Amino acid sequence: MSDRYDFIVTSGGIGPTHDDITYSSIAKAFNLPLKLNQEAFEKMKKLSKPHKNQPDFSWDEDTPALRARLRMVELPTDESRDLDKQFLFPREDMWVPVAVVNGNVHILPGIPRLFEGLLDGLKPYIIPRLTDPDGKGIIRVMISTPLPESAVAGYLTDLAARVQSHGVKVGSYPRWGKKHNTVTLVGRDAAYLESLVPEVVQNVQGRRVKIEGEDEVEEASTQS
Repeated sequence: MSDRYDFIVTSGGIGPTHDDITYSSIAKAFNLPLKLNQEAFEKMKKLSKPHKNQPDFSWDEDTPALRARLRMVELPTDESRDLDKQFLFPREDMWVPVAVVNGNVHILPGIPRLFEGLLDGLKPYIIPRLTDPDGKGIIRVMISTPLPESAVAGYLTDLAARVQSHGVKVGSYPRWGKKHNTVTLVGRDAAYLESLVPEVVQNVQGRRVKIEGEDEVEEASTQS
């Protein structure tokens, strides 16, 4: 996967317990050792608040509690790569590092608050790598269909293969509990996308919409 994609994110499994195995699993997958990251360890000591149930915890005494915490800063390390690019600290108020393996696998925590904070902090690292960081050149066409996904799956599979060479991605999104699902066409060639709309509308028995659910709102208004 790392060889096929530009940016990969993992979420969770980097805590102190036995079942937190993301660091060790990714290290094994890339044949890398786990090494104590001293910078992360120092930040952990500085920013971590002592737990009320561990009043006697010591950073200097070898205890099960300390070893558990060390699991969170023993990171996959590739000595052949720039270490500064392997361990990122996007937020000054968080000690949790973002370990970057193979240049594009970013290991993040699963706790939503930490995940969102670190991902937001990664923007300065990510945006320069994007060819269209503002998304201004990307066009998204939405078509609402009353048909179930299983009924349109065959057609959409064929369509996706046919338009791939034009840089168009075809998506299908169920809307649980609603009367309509959404089919999307995403690409940069506006004229080509427009040429596909009549065909897609016909094959999925749908209609083009600007906002998901707008046709259902119109139907409800008509019925009332």
